[in-house]
Amino acid sequence: MATLPLTRFQRLTEHFQQNDNLMPTLFIGHGSPMNGIEDNDFSRSWAALGKEIPQPNAVLCISAHWLTKGTSITAMPSPRTIHDFGGFPQALFDVQYPAPGQPELARQTAESIHHTPVQLDHEWGLDHGTWTVVRHMYPDADIPVLQLSIDYHQPPEWHYQLGQELAALRRKGVLIIGSGNMVHNLGRVAWDKLNEPEYGFDWALEMNTIFKDRILQEDHQALVRYPDLHKAAKLAIPTPDHYYPLLYALGTRLQGEEPRFFNDRAVGGSLTMTSVQFG
Repeated sequence: MATLPLTRFQRLTEHFQQNDNLMPTLFIGHGSPMNGIEDNDFSRSWAALGKEIPQPNAVLCISAHWLTKGTSITAMPSPRTIHDFGGFPQALFDVQYPAPGQPELARQTAESIHHTPVQLDHEWGLDHGTWTVVRHMYPDADIPVLQLSIDYHQPPEWHYQLGQELAALRRKGVLIIGSGNMVHNLGRVAWDKLNEPEYGFDWALEMNTIFKDRILQEDHQALVRYPDLHKAAKLAIPTPDHYYPLLYALGTRLQGEEPRFFNDRAVGGSLTMTSVQFG
């Protein structure tokens, strides 16, 4: 009897160990790059999360710091650690996070996405939106980590729909992380308030509450159309780079999954670290 051909997503991770657990999906507010080396409430919550959820076969991160024209996925066996920032202590630049890549997973993921052509990238690596978080979750750097770029020329609905297509990876043991910030306005940061716990401007706190309410209500279309949510939306999201990763996480949510919020705090007045887990 002839063997039936495997579907694309069956082929996707056939080389992985069996993983019977549906992986959760996450949106992480990553905040300052210094969270990558500091022992604080945020980094400790990431470390705890890595111990609480099932061990993934791989991590796929959509970071606010890889903006492209078109969509790419890292496909090198050893992605470099990218220090895409300036003005921080040398200790931050010294960090290397040598997690392996997974070229075969990258190739099969690219082939399985119908929403848009996906290019295999051999140049990028892991930027700070990824490694500052994942190194706390998986400090041994023994789990493959890939990044999917954000096509900055596409509208919000497009990113949400791509997230929906990525959701199938969760059943193959892939942990999907959107890494950005729900409220992110660096131009309005109160630098003198950075050490004041949970300091947030009224408009930032109000928008953060609106975002959480819409997530709880499963009103994803309102979140896609975020400029219409409130007059403060333009202050909270002057540019959508840090917001789009949330749309990917929402797109990968499966029906019936309740959100769990964590790190629900404002920083410096105009940023929120609010994060959410589904599954």
